[in-house]
Amino acid sequence: MEMLTIGAFAKACRLSPKALRLYDELELLRPARVDPESGYRYYAPEQLEQARLVAWLRRLGMPLARIREVCALEPASAATEIRAYWARVEAETAARRDLAAFLVDHLSQVPRKDTTMLELRYAALSDTGLVRPANQDTAYAGTRVLAVADGFGPAGAPASTAAVEALKFLDAEPLPAGSVLNLLEDAVQGATQAVQDVTQDPKEDGTTLTAMLWTGSQLALVHIGDSRAYLLRDGSLFQITHDHTMVQSMIDEGRLTLEEAMAHPQRALLLKALTGAGPATAPDVRLHDALPGDRYLLCSDGLSGVVPDSDIQETLTTIPSPEQAVRALVIAANNSGGPDNVSCVVADVVTTESR
Repeated sequence: MEMLTIGAFAKACRLSPKALRLYDELELLRPARVDPESGYRYYAPEQLEQARLVAWLRRLGMPLARIREVCALEPASAATEIRAYWARVEAETAARRDLAAFLVDHLSQVPRKDTTMLELRYAALSDTGLVRPANQDTAYAGTRVLAVADGFGPAGAPASTAAVEALKFLDAEPLPAGSVLNLLEDAVQGATQAVQDVTQDPKEDGTTLTAMLWTGSQLALVHIGDSRAYLLRDGSLFQITHDHTMVQSMIDEGRLTLEEAMAHPQRALLLKALTGAGPATAPDVRLHDALPGDRYLLCSDGLSGVVPDSDIQETLTTIPSPEQAVRALVIAANNSGGPDNVSCVVADVVTTESR
């Protein structure tokens, strides 16, 4: 069988000899023969296809460990894995793009010339639902803090309560300019410790947490789990949090469609939450500029899991007061079977003159 020297093989597959030697050491692409005396590597022509695949996957940025897995698969399965990998890259890139856009806006922000004063008008409501024997949700709306927590496990109720209680001090805390996100992250660390103090089984007990901190012109968001935050602006509804669930990660990777996810048996399995186990999990944090007329909704999955976004949008659009809106949303969840506890916080951004 005609063999190619490492130099000829490198030129043909567009991998450097140095890379080929590394892939040999990693057992990713072994040479067909190694000279026992000189140690010189030789490759068979039929290895070129695999070598080119490795080169292409490296150009995609795929880690070597995952390339090894892909190369061991049949072509159709390998294609599925590559599609899933690239979907995840795109999702991560989108998240970094949002962060970059925020930093650009934040660092180039020109002080507002107008002196319009903004404030929040808010309401919170939590309900047991029609199926669960007890309510493990906690909903809170205060002068600055808006929060929803969805507890789980035998100590789910005290866990959700502890997480929200740990944030309430921010209602009266002086807000240092330029470090609101840091302040909120520190508060979540306190919430994590509070949850650990009340949980009984670190592997079973915990809570989600979605909260916002009002600064007077912006809302700082912190999120972990599958409770959600929505923004209604100019009649359009936007989900501004990303579910930390196994099913959502499979959607992001292209492994599931939205329709398949609705019926998936593990759709409630969380990838992130505040629990009594291990180190604190890093939450998502973002800063949102507020505009007069904005309406924010924080809710547990007892609402978002059973009431379509289109119905939520209609309710938020047509019902004027936050108090009436939270009641209508809870009623909608219960009219859809009420299979879970349901909690809602609705907050309107208004000018002081409109009160």
